Amino acid sequence: MPSFSDRSLSKLETCHEDLQTLFKVVVDSYDCSIICGHRDQESQEQAVRDGFSKVNFPNSQHNSLPSMAVDVVPYPVDWQDTNRFYHFGGYVKAVAEQLLAENVISHEIRWGGDWDRDTDLNDQTFMDYPHFELVSNG
Repeated sequence: MPSFSDRSLSKLETCHEDLQTLFKVVVDSYDCSIICGHRDQESQEQAVRDGFSKVNFPNSQHNSLPSMAVDVVPYPVDWQDTNRFYHFGGYVKAVAEQLLAENVISHEIRWGGDWDRDTDLNDQTFMDYPHFELVSNG
């Protein structure tokens, strides 16, 4: 059974408890790595400079503590295999919907491959495959 490394766990621990719960369930069946949870100002500004984020500090969901966003990749990582990221994103969304329906978590999830959550994956202007963030249900 897959499990998180200590490094992944330490990053996940900076995230909201719903994200922690979700990805602890996900990793039981789908091997993955946490690459980023909370980002401080310097890290957020670097993410923008590197093209990994479009949002300046303090407006990213990564900038709160606990973080309302997490970047997670299927393991082993192959950045060129976008189909695997789509599969992983769909799996995470399905697990999140189930946990929400069971009242285990209290937030819906937005994935960086479908920002508007309309299931049309061809209408995105910024693909952020590893990104998952909490959204309110209201």
